[in-house]
Amino acid sequence: MKTTIDVHDELLTRAKRHARQAGVPLRAVVEEGLRLVLAGPEAAEPYRLPDLSVGDPSAEDPLEAYSWQDLSEIIHEYPVDP
Repeated sequence: MKTTIDVHDELLTRAKRHARQAGVPLRAVVEEGLRLVLAGPEAAEPYRLPDLSVGDPSAEDPLEAYSWQDLSEIIHEYPVDP
């Protein structure tokens, strides 16, 4: 079956070089690559960030008493060390 795909220039150059050195057509290199990927292990579960929460999650949020403007002013009161 014929199809058209866009391949990054550097990757295609490397694939052509590999095909030439192996003495096989580019098609064979592409097919072998697809077979390897498709025969590989199934994708693992997506990574989940660990819960690194601190304090009591049911406690009142101490920042709720401040507006965004208040928080901005508080943050900018403390100089950043270079």
